[in-house]
Amino acid sequence: MNQINWLDEVINRKEQLIKDTQDFLKIKSVLDEENGTPNAPFGPGIDEALQYLLARGSEDGFTSKNVDGYAGHLEMGSGDELVGILCHIDVVPEGDGWSSDPFGAEIHDGKIVARGALDDKGPTMAAYYAMKIIKEIDLPLTKRVRMIIGTDEESDWRCVDHYFKQEEMPTMGFAPDADFPIIYAEKGIADFDLVQKTVLPSTGKLRLESFTSGLRYNMVPDFAEAKLEGEGELQEMVEEYQEFLQQNALVGRGICDENTVIFQLEGVSAHGMEPEHGKNAGLFLASFLERYTLDEQANHYINFINEYFIGDSRGTGLGVAYSDDITGDLTINVGKLSYTADRGGQLGLNLRYPVTNDMDSTKQKLEEISDKVGFKLENYSNSAPHHVDKNHPLIRTLQKVYEEQTGEEATLVSIGGGTYARSLEAGVAFGPLFPGRPDVAHQKDEYFYIDDLVKTTAIYAQAIYELAK
Repeated sequence: MNQINWLDEVINRKEQLIKDTQDFLKIKSVLDEENGTPNAPFGPGIDEALQYLLARGSEDGFTSKNVDGYAGHLEMGSGDELVGILCHIDVVPEGDGWSSDPFGAEIHDGKIVARGALDDKGPTMAAYYAMKIIKEIDLPLTKRVRMIIGTDEESDWRCVDHYFKQEEMPTMGFAPDADFPIIYAEKGIADFDLVQKTVLPSTGKLRLESFTSGLRYNMVPDFAEAKLEGEGELQEMVEEYQEFLQQNALVGRGICDENTVIFQLEGVSAHGMEPEHGKNAGLFLASFLERYTLDEQANHYINFINEYFIGDSRGTGLGVAYSDDITGDLTINVGKLSYTADRGGQLGLNLRYPVTNDMDSTKQKLEEISDKVGFKLENYSNSAPHHVDKNHPLIRTLQKVYEEQTGEEATLVSIGGGTYARSLEAGVAFGPLFPGRPDVAHQKDEYFYIDDLVKTTAIYAQAIYELAK
């Protein structure tokens, strides 16, 4: 059994692997609850992707199950113990500025370019083919292997919550949804809104009618727009805005029409786990507006953003900065900004905290400082940090496989991202991003190198076999 050349097995199936990955990526599996149904709670696109994978699994001889449209699984093997491969098929919204169709899955320069190519539909197909290879060469297993297919990972994880209320918890497993070599520790993740407590009369020479930026807590916003009404030299503001854009190497425009001026700004999207990797369009636009005297309510909102969030992604101004040796710094991403003159403003924040941080204490500090400056904390959710002992058999096995397949040392890594690995008591994130490759998840022109797709599939095949043999 040790003579299996896993890479050759993948190369023998390479053309079909690429085609299936492209077909899978062409399905626009973005959350769409407005068009959800009882059997497809997260919308038709996500349901189509789930049905696609379950149908493929049935055709290839796996036991498949759809768990109420919230999740599904594909299983092979036999035995009391269960090895879990936790994947997700939902993707974040495509955003703007792509060089090709975000759901075209075109191949350019040896890369498949599509939303979800790296996070997480490309790696999901790699894991699927890994299981398929083991099944096709008929290797004996003493454990069951189950690919668990999530559908709401990019939002609220309602899929795995629903799934594990009904289904068995794997003994151990991995999520193909982060970096190689092995991610053994993940920060805690809290999402919440800070909302203006008092809606004040919108009076003054210059009034902010609306301000919007961002779609998700866990994405750096790549577009922002503000609409102002008032008297005075609005055209001068447009000219000053052009200077501001040039000084900060930004793209945007100001549109002036009688008593109204609209400012638009393009930022750079990035994953919310490291806000410094992007350019937050909302924060940049708020920093421009701070130079003007707006109506009282708008001034309160814009000044709050500038005082506590501009140039501060570590929570220093809020008094919650923290770091440890396992997972590094606490980070705060301002993922959603919204303001209207009649309702006031709010910020949607994504806070990622180290494994040794006391989140109850952090939340209390946030509530106290927000209250003091006229905001209240609402819509709080929290996913606790996750950490697996470095000597666990799961980690030892994956280290052995990675080193045999790549010839590189399998160091242990911690991340700010949250993967499905934290759903398991003994779960780690394992690939697909190789060291030195840029992390383009959640960014425009997201891609997965075809060579990396092939290599990842070989690693997963050996890993699944070693864990379940």
